[in-house]
Order: sequence, then structure tokens, then C-alpha cells
Amino acid sequence: MYITERNKKYNAYVEAKMPKTKPWPSLFRAFWVGGLICCLGELIKDLCLYFFPYMTIADAYAWALIILILLASFLTGVGIFDKIGAYAGAGTIVPITGFSNSIASPALEFKREGLVFGLMSKMFVIAGPVIVTGVVSSIVVGLIYLIFNL
Repeated sequence: MYITERNKKYNAYVEAKMPKTKPWPSLFRAFWVGGLICCLGELIKDLCLYFFPYMTIADAYAWALIILILLASFLTGVGIFDKIGAYAGAGTIVPITGFSNSIASPALEFKREGLVFGLMSKMFVIAGPVIVTGVVSSIVVGLIYLIFNL
């Protein structure tokens, strides 16, 4: 009885202290910032195809992803990406820039602990489970595909 009453008091305290957000402005900011990031990726792809006419579309998309990841990591390092993320919310998380930020942020936070124990080990704290889940899922799907196509 005491535990549930304490939980109710704590939940009421958290509810009182939690900042109130308006959903429609947040959705609009996430939509236009995420769309702007995607348009930037398309612009990079188009510029790659324009300046390197022998480049294939697949290579241009790969270069666009590489440049977006590099740009997001750089902006994370100088502290600008966090401000963009605070303004746009999920608009920065959904594109590949959010994944780049999730790897660069812990690495920057723990770099003072040294190269191996700080930077290298903490880099995949957030993104590690995502990478492992993707690899394991692709192996399972590949095995299912192999079994049913023999």
C-alpha cells in the first residue's frame, strides 16, 4: 500500500514538473526540419551527379549519405546539432543524421576517459543495440530466404 501511494505522489510530482509541449508546433517543426535534411541529401546527390557525370545514382546516394553523416557528426562536435535537435525534436532523429548523432554524442562525452575505454567503448552505447538488431535480423531473414528458396 505504501509503495503505490509513494508512486502516485512521485507521478504527480513528475507530471507537475514536466514541461508542457504543444503538439502541433512540435509536429510542424519536426516535419520541416526533417524535410529540409532530406532535401539537403537530395541536393548533395544531384550535385554529385552534376559534377561527376560518370557516377551512378547508387554511388551518388552513397556519397550523399556519407556527407550527411559527416556533417551531422561535425555539427554534434561543435554543439550545433543538439540545438537543432532541441528545436526540431524527431525531425532530426528520423534521417540518418540522428543515427550519426547517437554515435558521436557518447563518444564526445566520454573522450576524457581515454581513447580505448572512453571514446572507442562508449561510441556504440546508444547505437550498438540498433546495429546488433539490424545484423541479427538480416541474418534471420537471409536464412529464411535461403531455406525457402532451396
